[in-house]
Amino acid sequence: MSLITKINNIFSKIESTNLLGVSLRQQSFAFFSRPEQGESQFQQINSPLAEHPQQIKLQQEKYQLHGQCHLVLASSQTQIVQVDKPNIPESELNDALKWQIRDLVNYSPEDMILDYFDGPTLSGGNEKINVVCASKKELLTLIDPLNHDGLTLKSITTEEFAFASLLAVQDDACLMVCQQPNEEIILLIVKQGKVFFSRRLRGFAQIANKTEEELSLGIVDNLNLEIQRSTDYFERQLKQAPIRSIEVIVPIANEAVLARKLSENTNVVVNLLTMPEGFHHAREFAVTLGATQLNHMEPIS
Repeated sequence: MSLITKINNIFSKIESTNLLGVSLRQQSFAFFSRPEQGESQFQQINSPLAEHPQQIKLQQEKYQLHGQCHLVLASSQTQIVQVDKPNIPESELNDALKWQIRDLVNYSPEDMILDYFDGPTLSGGNEKINVVCASKKELLTLIDPLNHDGLTLKSITTEEFAFASLLAVQDDACLMVCQQPNEEIILLIVKQGKVFFSRRLRGFAQIANKTEEELSLGIVDNLNLEIQRSTDYFERQLKQAPIRSIEVIVPIANEAVLARKLSENTNVVVNLLTMPEGFHHAREFAVTLGATQLNHMEPIS
């Protein structure tokens, strides 16, 4: 089963082919709108997380947004935990997982909505499953403004999958260093269109405010250490072929400097992630764009 959670519209009608990607953050949200005709647009709205539902409704009216909507939750709105996969029928997994992870997350089983994606099995170990969960009560406040007045909510996902969808499907494993503006950095390892590994870091949210000198004085070293830990786990514990490249999407003024300094401590190629054609200027909106092209992402089987 994919992590992407499909939400079906309760009304029977001809769907618009307009696309809307909405990404929630701690102190803002962003959207990418691609109409059937006319130019695409990107907007960022400053708003605390608790006020996002009301602000989304206001912006929908202001910009006359309609079409198929794809929502990316803020990292603080979801938790991802890895557990042993229960040996039960697939149809029973969702209910069983709620009780299996209840002591590992901040949501009660009654208020929990979850999805999951399989991870590669460790050599000689039990089969693992990655469970993504969120508060049902909080999601309901978001679904309403995004599922009426010409909008149809088609998917809800996380930053991890939205970022990963921007990477071309390839056989070699790639490590992605990803960040939304003023959010924490995420490390992903993607191979053959599948997320094999993800890790949410802490302490890098204000990296955009750092000078080139400050990046050199510890920040890059700390990030390199996290990258090395992740690659070691992927290659040694998961017994996977070595990472072949590192793709950076950290939309800050010193992004090129960051990529260059990361390359000084690794034997693999470090690139700035290439945005889809026509959207090279919209790196800070990468997640909103990625949310609208999730269909090529696949779970690990």
